[in-house]
Amino acid sequence: MKSARLVSFASPLQTLDLPLPQPSGSEVLLRVVSAGICHTDLHLVDGHYDLGHGEKLMAADRGVKLPLTLGHEIVGRSVASGSNEHYLIYPWIGCGNCRPCDNGQENLCAKPRTLGIFRDGGYAEYVLVPDQKYLLSLKGIDPLSAAPYACAGLTTYSALKKAGDLIHEEPIVLIGAGGLGLMALHLLRAMGGKGAVVVDIQPAKREAAMRAGALDTVDAGAPDALQQLSAKVGGAPRAVIDFVGSESTTLLGFKALAKGGKLICVGLFGGASSWPLPVIAMRAITIQGNFVGTLAELSELLELVRSRGVAPIPMVHTTLEQASSTLDALRRGQIEGRAVIVVPPGQ
Repeated sequence: MKSARLVSFASPLQTLDLPLPQPSGSEVLLRVVSAGICHTDLHLVDGHYDLGHGEKLMAADRGVKLPLTLGHEIVGRSVASGSNEHYLIYPWIGCGNCRPCDNGQENLCAKPRTLGIFRDGGYAEYVLVPDQKYLLSLKGIDPLSAAPYACAGLTTYSALKKAGDLIHEEPIVLIGAGGLGLMALHLLRAMGGKGAVVVDIQPAKREAAMRAGALDTVDAGAPDALQQLSAKVGGAPRAVIDFVGSESTTLLGFKALAKGGKLICVGLFGGASSWPLPVIAMRAITIQGNFVGTLAELSELLELVRSRGVAPIPMVHTTLEQASSTLDALRRGQIEGRAVIVVPPGQ
C-alpha cells in the first residue's frame, strides 16, 4: 500500500510503498476513503510543541515514534466485511486498562494509542484499527466530507458542551476562524445556540466566518478589539472558546470575559499565559482546557449531523502524494476550512 509517512522530524513526508497491515485478535483492517489534515499534524512534523518561556514539549518525549503514518481524521471501509458501508474512525484510543478508559474517557488516557500520533494513521491506503467498537457508521452522511468530524468536529462539539446552557442564552465568542471555528459555527446553530461573534486576524477568514453564519467578526489585531467584542456581543461575553491557543488570543479572551465567565482553551499554537492571578479569583473566572472528546460524544455528534442536516465546512481535496505540500499550505494559512486527502478506490 501507499503511505505518506513521517520518517524524520522537521522534514517533508515521504510517499512510500509499505506492506499491507495484517490484523490480529480484535483488530480491523479498513480501506481508507478519506483522511483530514489537521494542525496537530504540523506539530508532529515539527517534532515539538511550544510551551513558552523557551521550553518545548518534544514529540518523542510524548511517546511519538518514527517512522509514522500521520492522519487521525479517517473514513474507511472494512476489508473483511466486503460491504460498502463507510465508517468514521474514533482515533483517540486509550490503553483500555485505566480509570479514564473504564469511564469512557479514552481521550484522557495517560498511555494513549491514538491513530496517526502513536499508531499509524490514515495518510495511507489502509489503516489498522484496534477494535470494531471504534468504527461509527456514516449512514446518511457524505464520506468525503465526514473525516474532520473525528477531530475538528468532535473537539468543537465537546467545547460547546463545556460552555453549557450559555450557548442558548446569549452569543458567545469564538477565537479563530479556521477549520475548528467554522465547524463550531455550524454545530452551534444545529445545537440551537444564540450564535457567535468570531475573532480572527485574517480578513479572508473573517469573511469565511460570516459566510458560515457568524453574527459578526472582530479583527484580533485591532487596538479596540476588546471594545468591539463587548459592543457586538451585547456586553462582556460569559463564554469564550479559543481555537488558536496563542499568548495573544488567550489574553484577549481572558480580558474580554464577564465576571463568572468561562474561557475554554482548545488551540495548541503555543506560548505561555500572562494572566494576572488575583483577577482570576476576583472575577470568578473559569479557565478550562478541552482535548478532543469521547467516543460517546462522537456518536452524539454524528447523530446531530444526521438529524439537523449540518452542512460540511469548506474543504480542499488533495492526494497522498500532495500531503506534504498541503501541510505547508496549512502552515501558511492558505486553507479555508479543512484539507482532506481522498484515496481513489482503485489506487
